[in-house]
Amino acid sequence: MAHSFRFLDDIAVADLAFEAEGDSVEELFRAATDALLETLADPLSVAVTWERKIEHVCEDVADLLFEWLSDLVYWKDAAGVVFHDADLSVIQEGPTWILTAVLRGAPVDQTTQILHNDVKGVTKHLYEVKQQGTRWYARVVVDV
Repeated sequence: MAHSFRFLDDIAVADLAFEAEGDSVEELFRAATDALLETLADPLSVAVTWERKIEHVCEDVADLLFEWLSDLVYWKDAAGVVFHDADLSVIQEGPTWILTAVLRGAPVDQTTQILHNDVKGVTKHLYEVKQQGTRWYARVVVDV
């Protein structure tokens, strides 16, 4: 298992929470990305007619994940899109973490897409990123 996520039904009453995990930081980011994309819409129901290249640089991996997930919510609102997928890379250069990604999706279309939740933002409530042994874990709560 390279990466996975699961939704947490009993963590936040008016919000939505998930845990993500991966064999590496990059796999953790993939799992968290998959969870947030699935929170918004069924990715398989979203065609690819929109694309955006994104790069973030942080010295803290938890801050990098928070910025990345917040960016997904920003583009959902700013461009009015939901997402099919994201190709991403996360590398560490010295003390610096660098994320480069290509985010793909399409404008929201209620007639062709299976929409789930309108996420308002990623919160710091119960937010956690940690390494246990060789695996990486994150808990994320989003405001819906």
